[in-house]
Amino acid sequence: MNEDIKMVLEELTESAEKALAHVTAGIGKLRAGKATPSMLDSVTVDYYGSKVPLSQVANVNTPDAKTLMVKPWEKGMIDEISKGIMHANLGLNPQNDGEQVFINVPPLTEERRLQLVKQAKGESEQGKIGLRSARKDAIDTIKMLKTDGLGEDMAKDAEAEVQKVIDSYSIKIDDAIVAKEKDIMTI
Repeated sequence: MNEDIKMVLEELTESAEKALAHVTAGIGKLRAGKATPSMLDSVTVDYYGSKVPLSQVANVNTPDAKTLMVKPWEKGMIDEISKGIMHANLGLNPQNDGEQVFINVPPLTEERRLQLVKQAKGESEQGKIGLRSARKDAIDTIKMLKTDGLGEDMAKDAEAEVQKVIDSYSIKIDDAIVAKEKDIMTI
């Protein structure tokens, strides 16, 4: 296989991997009724005048499926952590016992579950747009190589290989969405 084509396929795979990672990260933030530490990834806390992610000032655990426990590394941070969680607008109500912050995760309503599934499908579409863009870039590069002397058969084979890569990542995105949808709809 031509070195230029190998490079095109490597770049395509890298772009497809980024699209999959974007989808995975996006659906990871969607709450599925179970408490997960990643629910608080978007929370920032005022730490001595600087906004820092919650994970840099506290440990987040899940003692059970409906509770999050945030244990700050400095006791003085408890109020700031509570404020940060409230300002993140996640629909969560933090309570503290002076040592740590507890958050009871309320069960999802059917309507909210359907909204979350719709959001997950939106993330899927964003990922597939990324895949289509990566495919277009790869095909354009192959066409340029063709005008620079790449053989017709090699160009066709390379285009087929590009489509195989895109199809495999499209299936991975679909699988991630189906798993998340099942997770969301499970009561």
